[in-house]
Amino acid sequence: MFKLLALIFIPVMSLQATDLPSRKYLNLAAIKTMVAASEAKAKELNVEVTICIVDESGNLLFLEKEDGASLNTLQFAQKKARHAAAYGSPSREGAESVKKGNLEVLAFPNFFPNQGGLPIKVEGQLLGGIAASGAKSEIDEEIAQAGIDALLKK
Repeated sequence: MFKLLALIFIPVMSLQATDLPSRKYLNLAAIKTMVAASEAKAKELNVEVTICIVDESGNLLFLEKEDGASLNTLQFAQKKARHAAAYGSPSREGAESVKKGNLEVLAFPNFFPNQGGLPIKVEGQLLGGIAASGAKSEIDEEIAQAGIDALLKK
């Protein structure tokens, strides 16, 4: 009897396992691609910044401070990247929200109203966030965008 039940349920169970969604994630090669492009952009713009990459949950995957970047950029870059990953939107939008007087957003977890963090999205799927800190906010965002552009070209 047990063998008969096993013959019936094993194929059904394996069919369901194949129906599981496949999920993209940031592997080491993707991180290296983004970092190289962001570093090159920072060098092109003649600025020294901290670059941070987090996964979709905000876990730190990469953090690098250039010699001339100030120590506070270590925290700022992480906060910008976590904001982008948590909300799936640029940290610039957080800054714009506060400028409009929407101060209650400051109580949201991982909310950081400062331009420079961008969500990393591939084929509509949020994979994490990337940020730069240490230059003017618009330049920080431009450096982060260079990393995303390099990933999407790959």
